[in-house]
Amino acid sequence: MELILPCLFSELESDALKNILKKINKVNFLQHIIIGLDKANQEQFKFAKKYFSSLNTSFSILWNDGPRLQKLQKELNQKELANVEDGKGKNVWYCIGFAIARNSAEAVVFHDCDIKTYDESILIKLLYPLLNESMGYSFSKGYYSRYADNKLNGRVTRLLVTPLVKSLMKLFGNNDYLDFIDAFRYPLAGEYALKKNLLKEIRIPSDWGLEIGILSELQRNNSNKLCCQVDLADRYDHKHQDLSIDDKTKGLSRMTIDITKAFLRKMATQGYIFTEESFRTLKATYYRKALEYIDIYKDDASMNGLTLDINLEERTVELFAENIINAGKAFLSNPMEKPFIPSWKRIEYASPGFIKKLRHAVHDDNQ
Repeated sequence: MELILPCLFSELESDALKNILKKINKVNFLQHIIIGLDKANQEQFKFAKKYFSSLNTSFSILWNDGPRLQKLQKELNQKELANVEDGKGKNVWYCIGFAIARNSAEAVVFHDCDIKTYDESILIKLLYPLLNESMGYSFSKGYYSRYADNKLNGRVTRLLVTPLVKSLMKLFGNNDYLDFIDAFRYPLAGEYALKKNLLKEIRIPSDWGLEIGILSELQRNNSNKLCCQVDLADRYDHKHQDLSIDDKTKGLSRMTIDITKAFLRKMATQGYIFTEESFRTLKATYYRKALEYIDIYKDDASMNGLTLDINLEERTVELFAENIINAGKAFLSNPMEKPFIPSWKRIEYASPGFIKKLRHAVHDDNQ
């Protein structure tokens, strides 16, 4: 069993990650920990090696901004492979490649590094369904209640994904894909685990559509019976993104555009046709549905002694509705976009020996 931790250097300065490492040290079943480090210069990478040395388990850091991994990225760019923007998706993708290169894990578990309420039981709960032979699952996805400071959180799931999926169902009818996504209690959870046989096959988006993209790939390639979801915690809290009303390239505004595009791309592969008119209809349907959900969340908050700012909820829905149009425009204006990073299986064919080079590069960086 191995753990993948994608992180930014800035997260090494947070109390959340310090607590995560402390709790990870309570378990003795992990063979290795793979840390994907973004936005770090040489001095910060040296600091990271010392910082993670507190782990009781052996670990490797992928210094994504370092000269060795940057050289490998240029090699892929020359072959027009994985030439995508930096971000969490690319970080996770390289970590998966390194796990494949190590070739020692039966199952790999993923989670974010900003979880404020982290407990080691998250690892146990995600891995157990995969390693218990009587269950036979290949993928487990976490879910949890999202509230903190006496208020409901999880705005993108509550106010975008849930009403958007319901709206797509209303416009296009039920299909296996939408039913699959709708079955997940928290589809945007960054906590999940995969068996090793899925690692080489999966293609993932490089943007904020990462979690939806992974679910889409699983639905395309595997039986639903191989997937399960696990209640990870009574309460979950992490670093919150700004709404970013005035800047579509940041925060929840950017996130909602990327997630909406992930849905549109998937629906298009199933033969559904989108036009400017259909996006206006989708926006209107979504807006009405989202307002209905706000009423549900208001009652939910009241039943549980929580507060809900109705004005902020409706402002958020207005922004998300506008971003559905923005996502639609981006989708129509760039039909040749390559949002997915290729699977590692394709990398092996296109660039023989690349995975071995990756392993050596990471090994040399960590010496």
